[in-house]
Amino acid sequence: MPTVQVEVHLSSEDLLKAVEQLSLPDLERFVSQVIALQAQRKAPNLPQAEAELLLKINHGIPSDTQQRYDEFIAKRQAETLTPEEHSELLHLTEQIEKLQAQRLEYLVELARLRQTSLAAVMENLGIHTPAYV
Repeated sequence: MPTVQVEVHLSSEDLLKAVEQLSLPDLERFVSQVIALQAQRKAPNLPQAEAELLLKINHGIPSDTQQRYDEFIAKRQAETLTPEEHSELLHLTEQIEKLQAQRLEYLVELARLRQTSLAAVMENLGIHTPAYV
């Protein structure tokens, strides 16, 4: 993860300016870590089942997997992807889709525990559906 220079004492506005410097993959990892931190702080006030689900929901895609996937996507867009890399990209895509499906199952379970809709849980957690290109 790249290093961002910041002052020792940061206001939330200054912190946001520092976060704006992150690349999209690093920003996504950072957001996941912030959400996990939020879940940990709320965990003492939550039932155990909800706390465990929140930790699972916020686990995220391993950074090395995400980085490799992003590299292959960039190569595919540049039309420089080799057949072997294409095969690995398909494998990574399958892995990521399985992780996302599992995350969705955890979100559905959390919605069931809270007796609310999936959309309400996602909104409450600040989870947005990705915009596919």
